[in-house]
Amino acid sequence: MAIQLTNHLRNTSTLNLKTTSSHPNPCLSNTRRTRTIRVYAVSSSTSSNNARQLIQSGAVRPVRSSEAGALIGEEGFVLLDIRPVWEREKAHVTGSLHVPLFVEDKDNGPLTLLKKWVHFGYIGLWTGQYFTTLNPDFFETVEETVPDKSTKLLVACGEGLRSMMAVSKLYEGGYKNLGWLAGGFNRAKDGDFRAVEGSEKLEYATIGGVSYIFLQLLIFLRALGNNTS
Repeated sequence: MAIQLTNHLRNTSTLNLKTTSSHPNPCLSNTRRTRTIRVYAVSSSTSSNNARQLIQSGAVRPVRSSEAGALIGEEGFVLLDIRPVWEREKAHVTGSLHVPLFVEDKDNGPLTLLKKWVHFGYIGLWTGQYFTTLNPDFFETVEETVPDKSTKLLVACGEGLRSMMAVSKLYEGGYKNLGWLAGGFNRAKDGDFRAVEGSEKLEYATIGGVSYIFLQLLIFLRALGNNTS
């Protein structure tokens, strides 16, 4: 979901730039930036497609959340959490490594501010997610954290989409013993992992904004119903 929404915004921004570039005022034209954004969005889509092929071919092992604990405890896999900081702070598996694939975009240029405004209106207000950009140091940080590329890594995110991109990048970089947490932490249940830290359950860590308020209301009503039954 995060990847689809991010790409949607970037593609939308590209369309807006095309429109303004044809404006009779030459000051509004920015062909160079249009090309950069388009290539970036296609690159994200390509990484996801490559990951699907790796998973389907068996080169990357898909792992259910219910199987993850055993994979870590018995087969020696190391859990690599690639979620952004604000999701990990809510809940994370004890002992997992953390290298975010996406980081908050802190650029305050006119174009980025416009995209942030659109993002907040369509996504941020409802999900609590920041406007993000790919972490340019992702692979280098993983190499520093896990220098032995024969290490068994179980790559995980909130919904399984961003981790598909990460898996593709890691595999291309020489990490061949990879697992992918299918469905992400959103499908995690109590007891799937030995220990979890944070104020929320793993399955709720990606939820924020107005959606979080509705989630808490739903949990309250469910608990109320159980007490009265």
